[in-house]
Amino acid sequence: MARIPDAFIDDLLARSDIVEIIGARVPLKRQGKEYSARCPFHDERSPSFTVSPTKQFYHCFGCGAHGTAISFLMNYDRLEFVDAVEELAKRVGMEIPRDTLQRNVNPETNDLYSAVEAAAKFFRKQLGASAKAQAYLDGRDVSEAIREQFMVGYAPDGFNALKDALGTDERRMKLLERAGLFSKNERGHVYDKFRDRVMFPIFDRRGRVIAFGGRVLDKDDGPKYLNSPETPLFHKGRELYGLWQVRQAHNKIERLIVVEGYMDVVALFQHGVTQAVATLGTATTPDHAELLFRNAPDVYFCFDGDRAGRGAAWKAVESVLPRMKDGRQAFFLFLPEGEDPDSLVRKEGRDGFEARLHDATPLSQFFFDSLGTDVNLATLEGKGRLAERAKPFLAQIPDGAFGDLMKQRLTELTGVGARASTPETHVPVQRATARLHGAQGNKPSLVRTAITLLLQQPSVALALPSALHFASLEQPGVDLLVEMIELVQQRPDISTGAVLEYFADRDEAAALTRLAMLRGVESTAVTMADSRILDDADLQRQTFLDAVSRLEAQAVQQRIDGLQKRLSSLVEAERQELRELLMLHAQSRR
Repeated sequence: MARIPDAFIDDLLARSDIVEIIGARVPLKRQGKEYSARCPFHDERSPSFTVSPTKQFYHCFGCGAHGTAISFLMNYDRLEFVDAVEELAKRVGMEIPRDTLQRNVNPETNDLYSAVEAAAKFFRKQLGASAKAQAYLDGRDVSEAIREQFMVGYAPDGFNALKDALGTDERRMKLLERAGLFSKNERGHVYDKFRDRVMFPIFDRRGRVIAFGGRVLDKDDGPKYLNSPETPLFHKGRELYGLWQVRQAHNKIERLIVVEGYMDVVALFQHGVTQAVATLGTATTPDHAELLFRNAPDVYFCFDGDRAGRGAAWKAVESVLPRMKDGRQAFFLFLPEGEDPDSLVRKEGRDGFEARLHDATPLSQFFFDSLGTDVNLATLEGKGRLAERAKPFLAQIPDGAFGDLMKQRLTELTGVGARASTPETHVPVQRATARLHGAQGNKPSLVRTAITLLLQQPSVALALPSALHFASLEQPGVDLLVEMIELVQQRPDISTGAVLEYFADRDEAAALTRLAMLRGVESTAVTMADSRILDDADLQRQTFLDAVSRLEAQAVQQRIDGLQKRLSSLVEAERQELRELLMLHAQSRR
């Protein structure tokens, strides 16, 4: 897939009105130069969601959600990146560069989608002609409306039904084979992969059929479930069955319930639990975890209560922990022996299943219970064992309140670790922000001042020369400041939001976001007397240039000190450099 040029993205964001885009979906209220609302990405009673028209950026001080108009559409409308860009481009009358569009549209891939869609329609039609398959679904209480919603179908018995209906020419045969709908025996004979099975189409995030799951009607006819193999369209570790239907049923998804089988999802929907998805016969992967939390703040994992079920739950823990940002929650519901979500919801109804979800085990409890199964916490040895087991996992949790509280809980259980955290340690950006400070106390360093002002108005960096002498300074944050300046000089139209998006996956991201969104006197990062900088773009620019000038002077002094320390061993070129630097330093002090 071609990469959309940065210059196009910057121009697109500059032309897009983020207030208009978000305001069409979330009720915004003007507060000074910014707008506020209750955050659409987590539940809250008082507004902590801020939209800045000047910075073209949104940020929630509650859950930390932030980004540009593109990322908002991706998260709120649940669009893929290219789709979000296309949506914005249409609004402002821009066209994505032709070579990018052409390379994003792969004719062969489109033909694959068409072939799989044709197979789905074939299976759907065959269901209507099969009394056996309809009787099976009737017996499972699957209504016609649910069958239509999930496009449930039937693969006829025999080896050539699909092949005869759709594979009439060699090219179509190859497409269906690439899509995983045919099998081949040792003699090279090609035949239908799915036979005499109820068929569950798997949809991607744009509502296109990409694969299938087939369930046997008779227990003795092979494996209970048969899934499509990996194909150019389908990677089972990245997809969730039912997610498309959940998205269609809810404007805002409060939770997702992860189950194991297709029929579990269908049965829960049938009984009014319309947030269920399934992991397609594989353990919960990191991609699954990211996809789950991208769509909902709360995730419930439903597993059997036996050893295998708890093993599957632990694999989910391993995938979820590195993604447990503040505001996210994970729970585990272990089912009674012999039950699955399908049988349970049919037996107890929606209210009964909801009651079980209400009593589900929080991730934190399951984590420590699982690691402490064979540990005697009455002994020092047992406490040490639990601590050693837990520490590698706790280190994967993102900085924030949840991570701090998990470490605090470990300390409570074992006595290992620092004393219980103070409220200050619950500030998610504290550690990252500290990297941008070069002085003790609350007084900001010159580097932090420059970074803050650059974030307030990226264009201030355009007044600097391309060669930055202070890049050699050995101070916290200098490398980051230099990189930010170079980014702005390479992309002159870049907005605050786009700068923050550029650093989104970096350790400094949280600190940069905090600096960009600080208000009032604090956001000047200079002195109490300089609050007027906020309302004066020229003064912001001058203050930034002054900060960089002082950093340049520090770099000159640092170089002078280094040369003078080895004065006796300097070569002539270095002696000449020292003389010039001393003259430059003297002139700057006049």
